Order: sequence, then structure tokens, then C-alpha cells
Amino acid sequence: MPEECSRREFLKYLLGWTAALFLEGCMGKPQPAPLTPTLSPTSTVPPTSTLTPTPKPSQTSTTLPPSAEIAIARGKDWEAITRAAVEAIGGMKAFVKPGDTVLLKPNICTAGRPPEYAATSHPVVVATVAKMCWEAGAKKVLLFDLPFSGTQEAAYKDSGIADAVKGLDVELLFASPRHYEKVPVSGRDLKEWTFLRQALEADVFINIPIAKHHSEAGLTLGMKNVMGVIQDRPFMHWNLHQRIADLNTVVHSHLVVVDATRILVAHGPQGGRLEDVRITDTVIASADVVAADALAATLFGRSWRDIGYIRIGAEMGLGLPEGRRLAEVVL
Repeated sequence: MPEECSRREFLKYLLGWTAALFLEGCMGKPQPAPLTPTLSPTSTVPPTSTLTPTPKPSQTSTTLPPSAEIAIARGKDWEAITRAAVEAIGGMKAFVKPGDTVLLKPNICTAGRPPEYAATSHPVVVATVAKMCWEAGAKKVLLFDLPFSGTQEAAYKDSGIADAVKGLDVELLFASPRHYEKVPVSGRDLKEWTFLRQALEADVFINIPIAKHHSEAGLTLGMKNVMGVIQDRPFMHWNLHQRIADLNTVVHSHLVVVDATRILVAHGPQGGRLEDVRITDTVIASADVVAADALAATLFGRSWRDIGYIRIGAEMGLGLPEGRRLAEVVL
């Protein structure tokens, strides 16, 4: 059963970071209280046409290991859980310094899909990350994605993101040939590719994927979200999983904030059916894109080993799919 598989994979993940905590305990660092069963991120509710989030838990619960490297926050208030996930791994000031230029990369892959269809990153999550960047002292905050369906203007608008960041002094970037640059790639397959220059030059690249099904990749998460800052994307599909991993050797996600407030479980990446949407009221944050993607995969009852680009990314040393110190927060 998918739910049983998901619990099993999540428990494997917890065992990895618990082992790390045990070693720290032997060195004199205090160990956190044990996790409670109510913190499983796999609990979902059936989709509804109004996409009402699940009820707020009756009690706030927090498990914060020393120096958490990945966090999962759950709750009805999606701005609050976005903040909580980032705060649990050190806060935005750990990533954004005064004077930094920050590029936000949400998934806005298509026009014509309002937020409730879970085809694009939720505007509340994106706007919250933008606010936190300014609060940390950013000098400039840019936002970019290049949809494969529809225009950028329409995609930014239809996703609700353009309106959400209005008044936040976020600069929406629009693609033109002058914005791209061909650079070497130290990949197993790719040796050079053309990337958005701002993705390479920004002081901080914040990856804000939505967690959703993908017809070819299995799932689209943080590593795959990097495809939005390159040209010639159709050629990526000849060796998709390896090439996704190769792209991540060039574009380093300094912070990954996975929007799993609601997830698309079928007919991705474009979706279009509310019955394919599940409300999970979850946000995951980490500086390790492999770890973030591995944990997000469990929301679908999947192991990171089942998703080629995550497995390859781990093999290539792009991150750790298991063993990161985990913080869990339920609001």
C-alpha cells in the first residue's frame, strides 16, 4: 500500500538522522526528545474543490536536534510553516547576508493553472520566502521561471505569484537571449549548457519547487526545478535523470524550500484536475537539495532510490539522501 510504503521510507530516513544524533550524544551533546508518531508527513486528506487545508493540530509540537540540517514543518498556516521550516535550519540570515542579490526560483511551469491545481509553487510560500530575504538584509530579490506552456507574463499572473509579490519590491525577470550564457558542465553526460546568467551570478539561489508528479521523471522536486533556468530543455529528455543531476553541478541551490502545502499526485507536470490534488500542509527546507528531494519523495510513498535523478545526485556527491539531522515542527 502506498501509505505503508511512505511510512516505511520516512522511518528509514528518521533512523539515519537518529544515528547521527546518537554519535553526537556520545560526544557530550544533548539528544532531542524522541519523535512522536503524529509527526508523519504522509497523512493526507482527500482533495476538495475548495482545497481547504487540513485542521490545525491541537498542540504545537517541535523536535529540534542540534544544528538541524533539514526541517519539515506542518500546519494550517502556510506562511507560518514556511517560516518555521527555514528558522529550524538556522533562519534566513544563515543564507542571505546584508547586500546580497537573491534569485528565487519557484516552479511556474505553465500558464492557465491557478494555485489550487498544484501545478505551480504556491504564492503564499513564494511571497513568504521573499519577505524573509528582505528581513535578512538582501539588496535585491529577483524571481524567475520560464514556462513550457504559455508566456511568462501569463504564468506569473495565473499562478498568483505576480500578485503575491506585488509591493514586496521583487523583480520579475523575463527571458531574452542576452540573459543566457553557455558554460562548462562537469557532468557525467553534459559537458556544456546554456544557463540563465542571473542564476549563476546571484549571491544566493533559492530553489522553491512544488512537490508534484511528473510523467517522465516520476516526481518533480528541487533538483528538477533547476531545468527552469536553462535553454534547449527538450534535449534534456534524451538522458533526463543524469542530465538533471549534471545541471545541479553548475547551479547550486543555497536553500531549498519545498512547497508541499498541497501536492499533485497524478497527471503532472501540468495537472488540471482537482481530484489529483492532496492537501499535505507541509513545507520542507534544507541547504541540501538531495536531502530535501529525498524527504519530499516520501510524501508520495516513494523512496529516493526510485527517483533516478535523486539517486544519481547522491552517487555524484551532490548531497545526502539520508542521515541529515532532521527538525520537525507541527504548528
